Amino acid sequence: MSVLAEPRELGLSILGLGTQYPPYAIDARALEVLSKRYHPDSPAMQKVLAINRYTGIDKRSSIGRPDHWLVNQTQPATIAQLHEVFMSDGVPLAVSASKEALAEAHIDNVSQITHMVSTTCTDSANPGFDHFVAKSLGLSPSVEKVLLHGVGCSGGLAALRTAANLCLGHSMRGLPARILVVALEICTTVVRSELDSIHQNQETRIGVCLFSDCASAVVLSNDIPLSPTEPIPPPVYSLLDWRHLTVPDTEQDLGFDTHPQGWKVVLTPRVPHLTSSVLEPTYSSLIAGKSLPEGYDSPKDFDWAMHPGGATILTGAEKVLGISPEHMRASYDTYINHGNSSSATIFSVLNRLREKDMDAVTPGGRGPKELVVGAAFGPGITVEMCLLKRNLNKTGGRKGMETPPETESSSEDGGSEVGSDSVEGEQMLEKDKRRVGEQEFIERALESVELD
Repeated sequence: MSVLAEPRELGLSILGLGTQYPPYAIDARALEVLSKRYHPDSPAMQKVLAINRYTGIDKRSSIGRPDHWLVNQTQPATIAQLHEVFMSDGVPLAVSASKEALAEAHIDNVSQITHMVSTTCTDSANPGFDHFVAKSLGLSPSVEKVLLHGVGCSGGLAALRTAANLCLGHSMRGLPARILVVALEICTTVVRSELDSIHQNQETRIGVCLFSDCASAVVLSNDIPLSPTEPIPPPVYSLLDWRHLTVPDTEQDLGFDTHPQGWKVVLTPRVPHLTSSVLEPTYSSLIAGKSLPEGYDSPKDFDWAMHPGGATILTGAEKVLGISPEHMRASYDTYINHGNSSSATIFSVLNRLREKDMDAVTPGGRGPKELVVGAAFGPGITVEMCLLKRNLNKTGGRKGMETPPETESSSEDGGSEVGSDSVEGEQMLEKDKRRVGEQEFIERALESVELD
């Protein structure tokens, strides 16, 4: 039985995905190194560092280690300095992720790209970073570019939704559309600014414990061939439908505020409850009126690509949707091995979901599902949700979610023992060796998270 999206099939295909993480993987001790280097002990700092040990994240991907010049100045970095590093270290990641997505999409000639939709919340400039990515890739000057800002962690799916509407516009005009969608976030560079706020205001600011760096990309296509002799390659995923919703009066709960020293993360204890409360009604709206294959009767019958904003967001989703960690296996895997890379994370999760080792840890061993629900939350609070059809005959290409090769190893770069509590937490996290399919590890790692 075919999958129908009302009022008809949309003809939207994700032809390729790409993920590029930077070369360093910092563990929980890196934050402790910088904290002790620049700030005295205090109750707020102790609380944040305790949370940092038990986020369930083993490694966070970063453009640098704790000895990077940007985070070792007398004062936290300025916006100008953050922009400099975003461009020098971030843009090459976006170029690499884009090339990977283009290669899988069989885009051998970049002149075939008609549009580019990009997003970031960790830089702001005119022209935007997308201009320089397009220039590096050699895209045509006539490519229609859109850069989304202010959408935070939901930016990846917001960019995909925007690209989908552009695709449909071209379809109505009888024109082919091949849209490069790019998300780039360099989050770890605001660590000194966040630590300063924790120290000066005695605030419990947990964003500094969660965020990481990443670039990701997808190529979205409509169903009009570029020419009679160039058939559309088989999709990785078909995009069937989507929903967008803003939860009223929640803008104070989740955000990324402008500050002379970059940005400040806004993340209140209400976020896990708010995100959980909107999941089921958004899902119900997404599937309402659709003729789905037999056996897709409830959330547990789908696979889920959930943006891993934090451990309590994932566990909260489990409770309200009646699903298990294995339903969100790629989300947990990404969270544990890389952390939360804001808008770039959701494409990384979708990329990881299609790998063979992820197919081996499905709920009850039932195998991967054809239908996948993607979801992400951003400032507002907004929820982006989409329904995807996975091409189970097309396996993943480069394993884009492998842990970066360089890790911390010395006291200077965050690898030393820094106290009995940290050592005990490290022993707990190491004991079961972090495969997302190992239920005991997931339960142990995530039950200890206390963000409230």
